[in-house]
Amino acid sequence: MLPQKRGVDAGEVQDLHNKAPRPAAPAPAQDHHKEDPAHMAARAPEIDEDLHSRQLAVYGRETMKRLFGSNVLVSGLQGLGAEIAKNLVLAGVKSVTLHDDGKVDLWDLSSNFFLSEKDIGLNRAQACVPKLQELNNAVIISTITGDLTKEQLSNFQAVVFTDISIEKAVEFDDYCHSHQPPIAFIKSEVRGLFGSVFCDFGPEFTVLDVDGEEPHTGIVASISNDNPALVSCVDDERLEFQDGDLVIFSEVHGMTELNDGKPRKIKSARPYSFTLEEDTTSYGTYIRGGIVTQVKPPKVLKFKTLKEAIKEPGEFLMSDFSKFDRPLLLHLAFQALDKFRTELLRFPIAGSAEDAQKLIDFAISINESLGESKLEEIDKKLLQHFASGSRAILNPMAAMFGGIVGQEVVKACSGKFHPLYQFFYFDSVESLPIEPLEASDLKPENSRYDAQISVFGTKLQKKLEQSKIFMVGSGALGCEFLKNLALMGISCSENGKLTVTDDDVIEKSNLSRQFLFRDWNIGQPKSTVAATAAMAINPKLHVEALQNRASPETENVFNDAFWESLDAVVNALDNVTARMYIDSRCVYFQKPLLESGTLGAKCNTQMVIPHLTENYGASRDPPEKQAPMCTVHSFPHNIDHCLTWARSEFEGLLEKTPTEVNVFLSNPSGYATAARTAGDAQARDQLERVIECLDRDKCDTFQDCITWARLKFEDYFANRVKQLTFTFPEDAMTSSGTPFWSAPKRFPRPLEFSSSDPSHLNFLLAASILRAETFGIPIPDWAKNPKKLAEAVDKVIVPDFQPKQGVKIETDEKSTSLSSASVDDAAVIEELIAKLEAISKTLPPGFHMNPIQFEKVSMSNWSRL
Repeated sequence: MLPQKRGVDAGEVQDLHNKAPRPAAPAPAQDHHKEDPAHMAARAPEIDEDLHSRQLAVYGRETMKRLFGSNVLVSGLQGLGAEIAKNLVLAGVKSVTLHDDGKVDLWDLSSNFFLSEKDIGLNRAQACVPKLQELNNAVIISTITGDLTKEQLSNFQAVVFTDISIEKAVEFDDYCHSHQPPIAFIKSEVRGLFGSVFCDFGPEFTVLDVDGEEPHTGIVASISNDNPALVSCVDDERLEFQDGDLVIFSEVHGMTELNDGKPRKIKSARPYSFTLEEDTTSYGTYIRGGIVTQVKPPKVLKFKTLKEAIKEPGEFLMSDFSKFDRPLLLHLAFQALDKFRTELLRFPIAGSAEDAQKLIDFAISINESLGESKLEEIDKKLLQHFASGSRAILNPMAAMFGGIVGQEVVKACSGKFHPLYQFFYFDSVESLPIEPLEASDLKPENSRYDAQISVFGTKLQKKLEQSKIFMVGSGALGCEFLKNLALMGISCSENGKLTVTDDDVIEKSNLSRQFLFRDWNIGQPKSTVAATAAMAINPKLHVEALQNRASPETENVFNDAFWESLDAVVNALDNVTARMYIDSRCVYFQKPLLESGTLGAKCNTQMVIPHLTENYGASRDPPEKQAPMCTVHSFPHNIDHCLTWARSEFEGLLEKTPTEVNVFLSNPSGYATAARTAGDAQARDQLERVIECLDRDKCDTFQDCITWARLKFEDYFANRVKQLTFTFPEDAMTSSGTPFWSAPKRFPRPLEFSSSDPSHLNFLLAASILRAETFGIPIPDWAKNPKKLAEAVDKVIVPDFQPKQGVKIETDEKSTSLSSASVDDAAVIEELIAKLEAISKTLPPGFHMNPIQFEKVSMSNWSRL
């Protein structure tokens, strides 16, 4: 049954928040951060895999360890600095030091979600510490509230400046660039609808992994004895190689010269073939087999200093190829703004033609000094927009650049992913109202939205406040969206309303990226807690939190009247099915839709506007190719096959079979009648699994679970392989006379279990715990002690494998089932029922099992971001 509709008002959610248990208060902020970085790295905490499971999947363990040992300075705690600090604390760097000598003012409330009206007049950095610390108590957070000296920068692996003059930035960057080891220097600004990032990671920075992807592989089908040699691969999957890539070969039969582990450069890369820059005419003749794997060598980048790069910026990172000359113009604009602020000691006044002209004059002067690389024509209208909104730090811009800069810090500290090299400029002038704004529209109203008003005007601000928005999902993206909407004042009037729905509850793994949640919220509804936190950011937010899944079954809740009342819909979903449904409703009711998705370090956004853009469902991914059952179970040759097999085994052993046991125990006679009525191979197999679970594989103690897991290891990774290679030896031939073990089939080798191998022991630990949970057996404290677990495993007696003659192993790719029907099914079923009834009499009263559901989000849900 779906959860019932439930509204949340301010008093209710605040009361719920207040009753939740709180962690210990963080230590008071210190004014200076002097701890030795080497000492901090040495005592870096172990990775909490429950908390950082998603980050581990993206970054890897070594990257996370480097990140956990990194100390970062964030200077300037307006909206952009707050976003950067939030992202770094969630990521789990060792320490974050906040620097700001300014005080909180009303304009800060439009973009800094840590601040409230009661913080006005306090130091910005110190005011942010308490709420920032709540995000991750493992991160050391401290402050510097006075002047910053360049010598203090030696305490950090990376420094970020969000509000600094170019003169001071050049001084600090020169120090960081020449420091040994170099200190990563990042300068970023958000000015109205314009933003910039500059990165300098030193004279020589090594990128350990350029793209963070696993090395691409292919299964070799043939290799020619030519110069150059043509390598063809099986057409099971397209190759992801590019010209110039380095690859290594392994498992090649015949042309064994290629198995030397030497990286070889490829060219003429095609979907299923490529050529080697190598003469193979004198090599042995290719027979069969072979795996080709991409080699990803480190890349060394040489960064210019800020002083050099300002004069000779080189290439800019493009974000919009329709604005080809825009980056250079913004390069001039940010320098002109710096000169304006230096000379006049203030920002240009919003809507002031005089101030805009002065900034334009500065830009023209700087452009003339560029010589041959100068712009032929200056877009004065764009510079007018730039000048007018330059004081404002808008929340959407701060959120975007906070994410970019946070990721650049991760790159600097870890060497993972190619860094931004070196300037990035972005603008969103398309967001301005179509009608020209008068200076009177941009005047501040002494409200928390003054920064936004100075860019968009009062009319649009009122419209935002009266908006009726439906947001579906309140996870990682949903938390960010809720924060943004609250800061922007959307649905913050009595006439406005934000409806957010999510049927999920908070788990520990959510806390590392869903920043509105705290550890004391675990187990609570996501939508309710997220609404509470958003209202704490802006008490005027008019929000209703629901726990309903948006689907055809809840159209009595989200009815026609509800959809007709909306101004826009925001998707924050993690699966394609729900996205397609919401998209179809938006198409039907002609509502704008903001669609987004993330996958690791990748993201996607699609703005759907009725009658103007295509909708989300207008383009569809091709159906995923399904691997044949025989491939998955006996001849897997890629990671997807292994994952499919593992998922099938998990569900069969830990969910479906325990569920069947419970069904039988709840109504033995009805279960037997159903099996007799079916009378087929499936019913027989089902009975056999239930009997096996309650008889041979029944566990009464945790040691029994270890025994079960150890025997499963032997079955999966040794005995099945031995039986397969006994039935089909390495020299086996097909009926047509070709080698049986030809691509994509790979001749397997059995694993020999070792209790000293961590991966073997981890498998046994996970399997034992899961098995114990299905039987309701307590997990002993010693189970997670590798030494004691190994001792328990070594007690298990593993029978020697004896190959069986005449075993049928399915090789027909068209087969959809591995079970075979028998004329004796009915007789066998009768025997199995009798045996099952006898076993049930030996079970203790009230015995039942606890099925375990596989909770990981299916990767198919990520096929479309």
